[in-house]
Amino acid sequence: MATRYSNIGQLVTVSARGKPFKSGKEQDEIDVIENASIIVGKDGIIIDVGVDFGDKYKDTVFATDIDLQGKCVIPGMVDAHTHSVFSGDRVHEFAMKLRGATYMDIHKQGGGIGFTVKHTRQSSEEELKKLLLERIDRMVKAGTTLLEIKSGYGLETETEMKMLKVIEQARSDCKIDLVSTYLAHSLPKGMNSATATKRVLEDEIPTLQALIKNGELKTEIVDVFCEQGVFETADSKAILKAGMDIGLHANFHGDEINNTKSAEMAGEIGALAVSHLEEVSPEGIEALAKRPTIALVLPTTAYILKLKPPPARALITRGVPVAIASDYNPNAHCFSMPLVMNLACVLCGLTMNESLVAATLNAAASLGKSDMYGSLEVGKYCDFLVIDAPKWEHIIYQLGS
Repeated sequence: MATRYSNIGQLVTVSARGKPFKSGKEQDEIDVIENASIIVGKDGIIIDVGVDFGDKYKDTVFATDIDLQGKCVIPGMVDAHTHSVFSGDRVHEFAMKLRGATYMDIHKQGGGIGFTVKHTRQSSEEELKKLLLERIDRMVKAGTTLLEIKSGYGLETETEMKMLKVIEQARSDCKIDLVSTYLAHSLPKGMNSATATKRVLEDEIPTLQALIKNGELKTEIVDVFCEQGVFETADSKAILKAGMDIGLHANFHGDEINNTKSAEMAGEIGALAVSHLEEVSPEGIEALAKRPTIALVLPTTAYILKLKPPPARALITRGVPVAIASDYNPNAHCFSMPLVMNLACVLCGLTMNESLVAATLNAAASLGKSDMYGSLEVGKYCDFLVIDAPKWEHIIYQLGS
């Protein structure tokens, strides 16, 4: 039997009209229906959305009939870039950054990723799962209904696969759907880009493929930190293509601290998305628009690391579909997508409509999931948030509430 949600003051559908994402001027269009209702099947799929159904459901007996009393409804948030599996507290690094240390300064001193790798290697699957579930619970309370989670704090095969197995174990114990990503995140001690890439291609990717084949893992995305002094562009491309060859989507870190021509490379290989893009070039923006490829902007990173914000306004103007995410990690400790939306507006120049699309439909598209997530339309999952406010925009306007 179906469920009806009625008396919705504002229903913001972010209607995609059959498209996987919104870009350009369309990213500022969200479709608001007043005094609306949603009808949902017992499988959680939306059956109908609208204002006046007339006699269409006059003989229908609903399993549940819920009056939302004039509150607002928006699609559930999609947090499409997180590093949520780890152990080790890096609050001391925040103090270092406040004294002027850069991300790479801390990295060279054995902090940053290296610190987290050490603690994550030492932690059991059960310890990591407990920490992960606590973090997911806080993300859910802040409005996230679809969550991407990466590996990347192992830098050797055993721990990388341990992290991916923890994500699988968490699926049955949390309230939301998860997307699992394999990430080649940094260089193991004593290795350069070429030797680390050789290890990934000859050991980690084949091991990952075997675990997917035997059903132990459901990893869907391959990611790499394409950056000077980490994985160079040619090596990053080789890792991404190897992941794509075993059936994974490519969605990777690029053009963050230096311009590495990641945006141009994304178009060459057919990547779903590129994250960061603080240092993307005009030519890179053109390449992202041509395919098109999702630009996954991370406002919290620019804020915390005091980087220049990614050029989100220029990306949208050129027709690149823009998504946003929290980049939750030990270095950028943010659980809240509404806060990310506020930062996207204030730091990156998005309108509130564009920010909502970026946090829902376009974020889902960056994961290859917008066919079922990211907007409230017939045939999609009915993941939504109820906002106790007269206008939906209060979820952005009320900073940190």
